[in-house]
Amino acid sequence: MSTIRGRAPALAICLFLVACTGSSRSARTGLSPASPITSVSLPSASGGSESAEAVRARLCKRPPAPSPTPARAAPVPRVIRQVERQVQTVRGLRYEHPVAVDPVTHHELVKGISQSFDHSFPRDMMARTQRAWETIGVILNGTNLGAVLRHYLSSQVIGYYDPSTGQLVFIGTKTPSPVERLTLAHELTHADDDQHFNLLRINGLENHCQDELQMAATGAVEGSAVFFSFRVAQRFFSPSDISSIVSQRVPPVTGVPTFVQQLMIWPYVDGPKFIAALEARGGLAEVNRALRDWPVSTEQVMHPSRYPNDVPTSVEVPPLTPALQRASDLDVAVVGEEWLKEMLALRLAPSVAYQAASGWDGGQYRAWSVRGGVLVAMLTAWDTPADASQFAAALTRWVRPGQAARVERAGKDRVLALFATSRRALRAGQIRSAS
Repeated sequence: MSTIRGRAPALAICLFLVACTGSSRSARTGLSPASPITSVSLPSASGGSESAEAVRARLCKRPPAPSPTPARAAPVPRVIRQVERQVQTVRGLRYEHPVAVDPVTHHELVKGISQSFDHSFPRDMMARTQRAWETIGVILNGTNLGAVLRHYLSSQVIGYYDPSTGQLVFIGTKTPSPVERLTLAHELTHADDDQHFNLLRINGLENHCQDELQMAATGAVEGSAVFFSFRVAQRFFSPSDISSIVSQRVPPVTGVPTFVQQLMIWPYVDGPKFIAALEARGGLAEVNRALRDWPVSTEQVMHPSRYPNDVPTSVEVPPLTPALQRASDLDVAVVGEEWLKEMLALRLAPSVAYQAASGWDGGQYRAWSVRGGVLVAMLTAWDTPADASQFAAALTRWVRPGQAARVERAGKDRVLALFATSRRALRAGQIRSAS
């Protein structure tokens, strides 16, 4: 089963109400760092050291994906055929063939999602990422990252589209509510896009742990589904239907860290803005290009003018010290603009977080198990030295008093941040200041 699944429809509805409001890069924050920021020279990777990219590939181990269940041969319900016609009208793409439909109970729906969870979020991988995120400080110590993701992804779901089978799975009803019809339009937009642009490609990104690429692609895919499902509502729903949707209450999500929630919600917020900007720029042809040639960074989705030409700089964290050359690798991941923005927003004003992250040009963190605990080195590249200074100042203020962390400049347009579980672990990654 694909990573393209139905999320809480009421949540997507409420988010779309603000999705077409544009955002632009604001004036600089003018932040001064809380303490002086030193400058260091990064060492070259030792000939005998494994590259961060090689470590990422080695650690990316997933159990086999569950075998897709063939789509059932069954008559397509009248309401599905009706919504298909509506989606086809607003999307501007004719279905190449009817969408297979599988009406199920809520229990069966959640079971279908759960079957792919262990593949998408393997226990060992989640445990290693959890340790890295706890060390950085984006989730609290003791957070069971796998458990909270399972809880979040299985709550409030009423349908999903599965590109591996070309099947729409939903809680069957002959008289769907306006919210359920909107969800059908969302998932049937996925089906229409899939038949033309092969959305199953996103699974390849997941399978190779290309998290930033996967997140950017998801922004385009979910953005299209949200944008065109609301076009369906605007064109075909009655005023009372719209009123019912707008008044739909969103049940609170409990027990899920803010950082995790925001990353999961993001495609439904910035994705529709991205699609709206592309349509305004070049019509459906430009939208279709983004579904065919996905954005390569969350930066491109957050700033549509940067799609497709603003390509990120490749960033790789080397072993910073001889101690780290001997240490055990724990986790490696690309950190994009959205990841950094949500990190900063945990402790800084949202406007400051947005501005400080918006000069992003590339980033990666690498985590090691060292004597004394865990050390994470995060290296980021920035469009200009001023952008690097702004981010370094914001991140320095973000670090909590007493947290084992250091923020340093690593050249004119790069920032190196070290996070550790103890001062002893922090010393394992410290390098001499540049003269």
